[in-house]
Amino acid sequence: MLAQRIILGCACAALVLAQPPQQPPQQQKQQRDLRVEKIENDGAEPPAPKIAGAPEESYAVVIGLNNYKSPIVTKLKYAEPDAQLMNTTLSNPGGGNFKAQNVHLLTNEKATLANIRKEIDVWLPSVAKVNDRVLIYFAGHGLIDPASGKGYLAPYDIDPKNIAATGFPMEELGQVIGGKIRAKSKILLTDACHSGAITPEDIENVNHSLVKLNSSLFSMTASKDREVSVEDTYWGGGHGAFTWYVVLGMGGQADVSPRDGEVTADELAEYVHTQVRQDTGGKQNPTSEKGSFDPNLFIALVPENAPPGVPPAPKFGSLVFRSNMDDVTILVDGKPQGIASKDKDFPVPGLTPGQHTIQGVHNGYEPDGPREETVYPGRDVPVKINIVILRHRKQAAVDSLNQGMKYYLKGEAQNYKKAVDAFAKAFQIDPTYSQAAYYLARAYNSLFDEQNADKYFKKAIQIDYDNMDARVAYAGMLLDRMDADQALIQLNIVLLRQPNNVEALTHQAQAYRFKDLYPRAIESAQKAIQLAPTSGEPHLWLGDSLRLSDKDAEAEVEYEKALKLTNFDSKLAGQLNYYVIGSLIGLGRRHRAAEHDIWRDLRSLMWFGLCDSERKLKDYDSAIASCQKSLSYSSEDPYAHYVLGLCLLRRADANNSVPDLDSAVKHLRQTIEINPDIPEAGLAKKNIANAQTAIEAYQKALRSQ
Repeated sequence: MLAQRIILGCACAALVLAQPPQQPPQQQKQQRDLRVEKIENDGAEPPAPKIAGAPEESYAVVIGLNNYKSPIVTKLKYAEPDAQLMNTTLSNPGGGNFKAQNVHLLTNEKATLANIRKEIDVWLPSVAKVNDRVLIYFAGHGLIDPASGKGYLAPYDIDPKNIAATGFPMEELGQVIGGKIRAKSKILLTDACHSGAITPEDIENVNHSLVKLNSSLFSMTASKDREVSVEDTYWGGGHGAFTWYVVLGMGGQADVSPRDGEVTADELAEYVHTQVRQDTGGKQNPTSEKGSFDPNLFIALVPENAPPGVPPAPKFGSLVFRSNMDDVTILVDGKPQGIASKDKDFPVPGLTPGQHTIQGVHNGYEPDGPREETVYPGRDVPVKINIVILRHRKQAAVDSLNQGMKYYLKGEAQNYKKAVDAFAKAFQIDPTYSQAAYYLARAYNSLFDEQNADKYFKKAIQIDYDNMDARVAYAGMLLDRMDADQALIQLNIVLLRQPNNVEALTHQAQAYRFKDLYPRAIESAQKAIQLAPTSGEPHLWLGDSLRLSDKDAEAEVEYEKALKLTNFDSKLAGQLNYYVIGSLIGLGRRHRAAEHDIWRDLRSLMWFGLCDSERKLKDYDSAIASCQKSLSYSSEDPYAHYVLGLCLLRRADANNSVPDLDSAVKHLRQTIEINPDIPEAGLAKKNIANAQTAIEAYQKALRSQ
């Protein structure tokens, strides 16, 4: 026996485990399995139209601070919302057209001096190439060091008594932009001079420092000379005038000369300056510095704009809305402008002269509009929004919707088909029935008819812009298709209106996890957990993002919480539908809802995450048990088979165990059989060969005795 153990020990020790490199396993694009560590986007990022001067790639750092660590620094009201709005605008295809992962957002306590330097001094120079575009946005305080007279941007941890050591030097910003960042297009947007913050003399110095920062960029500041930067509820319900018009301009309002689908530096500068000056009675004048750039420098994409034509009149006008109730969403030309309150003026300035389509919507009521209003150059046009009619439906439409819900809640393909017929009938009876379109989209999605689901989700949102449930569910379907970018666009709209929407935050965590933006995913998941501590799914995406950030011990804790919170009657869970229950057991994530128990699918994901974390922590016995549990819920997961095979090989090596070798080979072969195209399949073949060599060596030793 001793000889046997020695020989087996040598054979097992000779195993060289073929393992994946230190990166998550890949998944084929056509698969829907969610436990892969890297996910190809498969067309989620639409190619940008070919525009002369358009960059190859775009990167942005967006910074906004309402609050500062020091109590003696004046707080701001809308700098952080300005940054959030800019973040959403830059990520929108009809605006900045930046990829979501290429826009790094720092707000309040995250905008420390160290973090700002990390993003601007290190990240931007490391990613930006010669033909790229770089944008830096800052909304907060600017300060002047009285000892040197030099300008500084104020990070969260600024010490007003030691500005030189704790502020971000504008001189350093200029050196990084001019010397370290290689992009051909460099854009700096700063709103750093706010009322009550610094003296008029310092305001003049701050503005001068920013405008003259570097000759190699397009720089635009919120004000000039001794002027302060204004923020108020007048602009979009609560924004700075400068940022509000930058966002409107990038969204298309500045695209006027010519109207060609592209906003240039000259167009944006002219539009923002004109609008802010007009709104503030000449008290605030944004200043631009184009440096060495052509005035036609590409700023933003507006694909829906018409081909070049005759430019509109040089002056813009405003629509001033007044609603008869609170919480009314105002839309102009189909785009949301903000939320109007009862009997309070809600101005939408900066509109081109001519006809515009307007609408006011409030959930549960018939909308006012859409209808046309005429904008006149240089004039404020009052618009009354009267929403008085509760949304009454034809009884036949309501009955059909209710009948469809009965079928829909039963689950299974045959019931979803009956639900489709009932919802379609309700929508046919009343084409303004947003809920009918919404549930018709859900039913189609449950049948995996994504083309029709997409169509009716869009109809539901078009009919009722305020239908946030439809946006959240639509985002869930987009995530099922691995289209994280489009999902984030919907979720950003929801979270701007409903920042505590747990389902939207949970979706957002998953979307960021898919895009490898793990810190953002962690933040969204933690907020969802804080708001809904008994919901299991946010813990799943938090665990995944921690595990993929190599924080395996923390990930273990989250997976265990997720498992505990979803440990209920699976018979009940199997009857639930993602788009009815919400984030309780996995809104938007299913293997095949009509064929597969949703609860089992999520439990499989959670056990796999726990298994992989335990493997990385070298707790192989626990990892083996967890992977086996994962496979008991979903036996066709190649990744679970692969990780289980690796753990069995490790245990065989440690314990001289031939049975573990045999089991490892079995699971590695399952990996290959289920999906021979993934990288793990190739590694499984190598590990099988190593294991078989060890087994043969052991058998040979036995025969020789």
